Amino acid sequence: MIAALLSLTLLGLALGFGLGFAARKLAVVGNPLVAELEAMMPGSQCGQCGFPGCAGAAQALANGGAPITLCPPGGRPLVEALAAKLGVELASADDKDSGPKTAKIMEDLCIGCTKCYKVCPTDAILGAAKQIHAVFREACTACGKCVDVCPTEATRMVAMPVTMQTGYWDKPLGAAA
Repeated sequence: MIAALLSLTLLGLALGFGLGFAARKLAVVGNPLVAELEAMMPGSQCGQCGFPGCAGAAQALANGGAPITLCPPGGRPLVEALAAKLGVELASADDKDSGPKTAKIMEDLCIGCTKCYKVCPTDAILGAAKQIHAVFREACTACGKCVDVCPTEATRMVAMPVTMQTGYWDKPLGAAA
């Protein structure tokens, strides 16, 4: 019994030291800019930018293969931060920050075809065949895939309603005159 415990302990120590040595000698050095850009991203992994998650978007930004306006969930603050980090001039007069959005299904137009339900990457749509569908606002990433496939145009992207739960409030209008 003691011999088995001793041999397993020695084997564990030897393999541990071997893995530690390999981790130091065979480590792949990545681009630190990619890590910094990924840390700036929202981290929702929604895919609205066309890349498979925030790591792919950060890699494309670091390589110069994507515009700084690629992340809709990040909004205007992220665009400004990316422009400052990458040293890119922010010439986006046509770029409007419309705030967060969510999908909404118009019940009177929904025929229950389940096309929106099938393409939703976050399972934010509740429904079944030949039944009216609904959207969970908290799970919706506003990717717009459901809007593209809806045959009756019952699905629309609307501004996130201002409530205590959303944590989003309209910007103040400024000081009263």
